[in-house]
Amino acid sequence: MTDHTQPQQPYYPPRPPYEPTRPITTEPGTTVWPSGSGGGFTPPPAEPAYAAAGPVPAGPVSRRRAKRGVGLMAAVAIAAAAIGGGTATLVQQLTSDAPATTASSVVSGTNVSASSTGTVAGVAAAVSPSIVEISASSTSGESTGSGVIITGDGEIVTNNHVISGASEITVRTSDGKTYRADVVGKDPDKDLALIKLRNASGLKAATLGDSSKVRVGDEVVAIGSPEGLTGTVTSGIVSALDRDVTVAKDTEGSDSGQGQGQQQWDPRQGWPFEFGGQQFNGDTGSSKTTYKALQTDASLNPGNSGGALINMNGEIIGINSAMYSPSSSSGSTAGSVGLGFAIPVNTLKADLDALRSGGGS
Repeated sequence: MTDHTQPQQPYYPPRPPYEPTRPITTEPGTTVWPSGSGGGFTPPPAEPAYAAAGPVPAGPVSRRRAKRGVGLMAAVAIAAAAIGGGTATLVQQLTSDAPATTASSVVSGTNVSASSTGTVAGVAAAVSPSIVEISASSTSGESTGSGVIITGDGEIVTNNHVISGASEITVRTSDGKTYRADVVGKDPDKDLALIKLRNASGLKAATLGDSSKVRVGDEVVAIGSPEGLTGTVTSGIVSALDRDVTVAKDTEGSDSGQGQGQQQWDPRQGWPFEFGGQQFNGDTGSSKTTYKALQTDASLNPGNSGGALINMNGEIIGINSAMYSPSSSSGSTAGSVGLGFAIPVNTLKADLDALRSGGGS
C-alpha cells in the first residue's frame, strides 16, 4: 500500500502591522539603515510575494519550519551584533554635528594628583637628598654653609668662601648622617670649591642642568641650610641674568678674615659682596673677585651659601653665593629682601676638571 503525502505549501510570514523602515540615503552608492527603538541595528523586513493562503499542515513539517525560523532569527541577531556598533557610529556622525567618540578616545590634560613634576613640592622631594649642610671650623671660628652632591661617592660642590681656611670640615646629609670631608680643589676667582666625603657611598647625586637656557621669569627653587636650618626650601623666579657680583677672594696662607670661611663678623649679616660699585653685608676686603651671576628673588639667607638654585625639572642651574639684606640700627639684618645671586652651573661645569685636579682654571 502506497502512502500519499500531502504536498508541502510554501510558508510566508505574516505582513508586519507597521510601515517598513525606509533607508536614509547619504550620497550615491551609500545607504545607511537607521537603528530601531532599542538602539541596535534593525534590518528592514523583506517584501514577500504573497500567495493565496492555504491550510498549514500540522505535525513534523511544522516543527521543521519552526526550527528554520529560529535559525534565521539567530543569524540576523549575529549579523546585527557584528555591524550594529559601526552602523550606529556612522549614523551618529551623519545626524549629529559633534564627532563620535569611542572607548579608546584619549582626553588631553594633566592629572596633578598623579604627579608632582613641575611643582615646588616635587622639586624639593627630588633634590633635597642631594643637598648637604657644611660646617667649617678654623682658628677664627666656625661657619655654616651648604653644598651639592655631584657623585654617589661623595664629591660635593660649594662656595670657596664657605670652606676657605678651614682646618676641619663636617658634612651632614639630608638623612642625618655626618661625614668628615677633605678639600679637593678651590677656585677663589670663581668662588667655587670641591670637597670629598670620607668613606661615603650610595649618595644621591644632583643633576646639573644648562644655565645658558635660563630665562628671566623662570621659576626656581633654592635649597640650603640658612642659619643652620638644614634642608630649608624657598622658591621664586630668575630676576635677571649676567649680574656682575664681587665677593671676597680668600686664598690659603693669606686669609683676611673677610670670607664666610673665617666668619669674623656677625653671622646674621650674611656674606660680604659688592654690586654696582657698592658694598653689602660687610667689607669685601682688599682681595676680591667678580663673576657673572644669576639674580633671583628666592629667599636666601646666611647658610644658603654653596647650596643649589634649581629649575622646575629638578636640575641644578646655579650655586647660591651671595645675597643682600639691609642692615638695621643694631647692626644685624632684617633677612632676605629678594636680592640673591647664584653662580651659573655652566661656570661650575667648565671648572670641574680643574677642581678635581686640585685647583681652579
